[in-house]
Amino acid sequence: MKFLLGAAILTLFIAPACLSQEPVPVLSSRWYRTVRPAAKPNITAGGPARPITADEKYFQRKAREGRTDNPRDPYEDSIDGRSAALDKVVQESRTPKPDDVAGYTYVVDVRNDSGMPVEVVFWEYTFIEIANPANVVRRQFLCGVKLKQGERKQLSAFSTLGPSDALDLKSLGKSTKNLFEEHAQINSIELTNGNILQRSDWKYSDVKAAVERATSMPWGKEVCRAL
Repeated sequence: MKFLLGAAILTLFIAPACLSQEPVPVLSSRWYRTVRPAAKPNITAGGPARPITADEKYFQRKAREGRTDNPRDPYEDSIDGRSAALDKVVQESRTPKPDDVAGYTYVVDVRNDSGMPVEVVFWEYTFIEIANPANVVRRQFLCGVKLKQGERKQLSAFSTLGPSDALDLKSLGKSTKNLFEEHAQINSIELTNGNILQRSDWKYSDVKAAVERATSMPWGKEVCRAL
């Protein structure tokens, strides 16, 4: 993932091209509120190291694991085992619990009509407030994706930023009306041959700093990240 994104940044900076058609059309789009559960802290029990007893030998452990009556681990009933369990409970009670993260998930369904496999996609979700058309918000995203010619794929990204900077999350949740005119579009793609296709009204330089921030952390299982 790092290699693909790094190559895309260099190529976009040196030789951008302009889209004359829609090589990766957006077939549908949507967004919705999301609450991302906080990662649970990894707490290990303290105390003495787990002793190597006859019950801990390889064949004894495998025989115990293979039983259908699910016998308890003998160590859990030992003095050391009970002490370690109590110590873990105390540590858990003293460890601050991280809060869940409230935000939004943005989704586009796309198809690759470029004639070549695609490796990198920049896309955005644009919102225009109906009551105040001057309030225009663009949420942009970067995806490292393997998209074959003719393949359809769903791209989704999580962001703590909503459709509007002027409306808070509670207001969005209470309203039953359509508050925005909205549409999603592809801004730029990188093909496997290194060619870059991008919209004439989109500049990589406008998002360069955001891309550097988004890619500064190791890439996990996610395909897309918010800029």
